Amino acid sequence: MTLLAIETSCDETSVAIVRDGKILSNVVSSQTKLHAEYGGVVPELAAREHLRNLIPVAKSALHEAGILIGQLDAVAATQGPGLPNALLVGFKAAQTVAFALQKPFVGINHHEAHLYSPWINEFEKIQPNISLIVSGGHTMLVLMESELKHRVLGSTIDDAAGECFDKTGKMMGLNYPAGPEIDKLAEQGNPAAFDFPRPLLNDASDDFSFSGLKTSVRYFLRDNAALFADAQKIRDLCASVQTAIVEVLVKKTIRAARRNNVRCVTASGGVTCNRALRNELQRACEKNGFTLCLADKSLCTDNAAMIGILAERKLLQQVSLPSLDEEIKPGWVLA
Repeated sequence: MTLLAIETSCDETSVAIVRDGKILSNVVSSQTKLHAEYGGVVPELAAREHLRNLIPVAKSALHEAGILIGQLDAVAATQGPGLPNALLVGFKAAQTVAFALQKPFVGINHHEAHLYSPWINEFEKIQPNISLIVSGGHTMLVLMESELKHRVLGSTIDDAAGECFDKTGKMMGLNYPAGPEIDKLAEQGNPAAFDFPRPLLNDASDDFSFSGLKTSVRYFLRDNAALFADAQKIRDLCASVQTAIVEVLVKKTIRAARRNNVRCVTASGGVTCNRALRNELQRACEKNGFTLCLADKSLCTDNAAMIGILAERKLLQQVSLPSLDEEIKPGWVLA
């Protein structure tokens, strides 16, 4: 089976070609520089860039894979969640290709694609696990019992971890996206220099909340304006904020794994590129005797390869396919 997949849920235009579980190409065109001057993604600009970039990116993906469009057996696209106008560009383009070729079409939940991204090339090795999905807009814990059988245990009730990274970084004057900048600066900072709250750390639920931490940083910077003149204190601040976020993510993940009696933990989503998070998850899993399976960094951020691989698995499992008349689902919640 040769499948073309499109991902345009936010500010990455991506097209991938997958065949029999292998990624033949995965082309991603990022809009980071475009949105940097605004300090965040501007939805209308994102949609316009998708319109401009989609055809060149698709041609590049087909060329890299050595595939002609007439050789496709199926087409897939992100159906939600995401920015409505951004989703619309990729979803309708994919439906059009499927209609023209008279091939099956699969609409994929973006979060579900992240959920299964640690198992790309290893679906036969899936075992019961607790999965941490952590990105700019969402943070959630999911119990995966087997392939395509999962249940959300908890999710973001206000600000997601990635949003907290970016917004606190913006308050510090760091470039957008601030998450990678904080990761870099924190490496030379003292994580114990400043004490920030760990929201819901001791709460019995599996939900996450980072708005309180973000507000705490805002007031801290207001009351310590002189800190901006000291480069080392900025590094210490980055390390302290990062430690607070990572501690919540790791401890709640491990707690959920223990409670659900699983021996495997996975993590995916853009924030999983954070080195401290990867290291602390590894350390915690080793301490508790858990196997850790992390999505490859190239598949953590938004990309079409994870959309295509999951779509192919659904076709093989003969999951009911959506109609070509279906619409996008901007607020599609992972069940």
